[in-house]
Amino acid sequence: MLAAGDTLALWVSVKLALITTVILLLLCTPLAWWLARRFRPGQALLEALLALPLVLPPTVLGFYLLLFLGPDGPGGWLGPLLERPGLAFSFAGLVIGSVVYSLPFVLQPLKNAFAAIDKDILDMAAAAGAGPLDRFFSVVLPLARPGYLSAAVLGFAHTLGEFGVVLMIGGSIAGETRVASVALYEHVEAGDYASAQRLALVLVVMSLVLLWAVFRWQKKARGPL
Repeated sequence: MLAAGDTLALWVSVKLALITTVILLLLCTPLAWWLARRFRPGQALLEALLALPLVLPPTVLGFYLLLFLGPDGPGGWLGPLLERPGLAFSFAGLVIGSVVYSLPFVLQPLKNAFAAIDKDILDMAAAAGAGPLDRFFSVVLPLARPGYLSAAVLGFAHTLGEFGVVLMIGGSIAGETRVASVALYEHVEAGDYASAQRLALVLVVMSLVLLWAVFRWQKKARGPL
C-alpha cells in the first residue's frame, strides 16, 4: 500500500507523462515528416541537436534548462504569463523540460515510420486527385500508426522515469513537482527501503504493462507468420 504522498507523486508523474506525450506527438509529427522525406543541407547537424538528450547527462540538460527558465534566463519572460518570476520549480517548467528531454524518443519512431512509406503510394493518391492534406490524413497517418504507438509509449515511459532533469528544474514540491522518481530517491536517502520498494514495484509494473501492450499490439498487427 502506497503512502498518500507517494500516490500523489505517482499522479504527478502520470499527469506529466500524459501532457508531455500529447505535446510531443503534435510537435514531432510535422518535424518528423519534414526530416523523413528529403535530406537538406544542415539536416545532419539539426538531427544531432535534436538527438542530444539521448547522450547528454540528464543533470547537464537540467542545469541548462534551470538557467533558461529562471527569472533572469532567456525563457524568464514565460514566468509572468503564469504570474511567477520564472518557470523553474513549477509544473509548467517540468513539462517544458520533459518535452526537451523526451523529444528524441518520440521523434525517431515517427521519422522511421514516415520514411518507410512507399513514395509510389503517395504518388498514386496524388494521381487520384488527393491533395497534400488529404494524402497525409488518409494515407500517411494510417500507415504510420505503429510508429505513433511506439512513439507514444516510449515518450510516456521515458517521461515517467525521468529523474535528473526533473530534480534539477522541479525540485520536490509535493503535489506540483514531486514525481515518483524523486519520491523514490528521497525514500532511499532517508533509509526507508520498504516505501522505496513499494513505489519502485509500481513503476516496474506500469512500465512492463506498457511494453507488453505494445508488443502484443504489434504482433497482432503483423498477423501470424
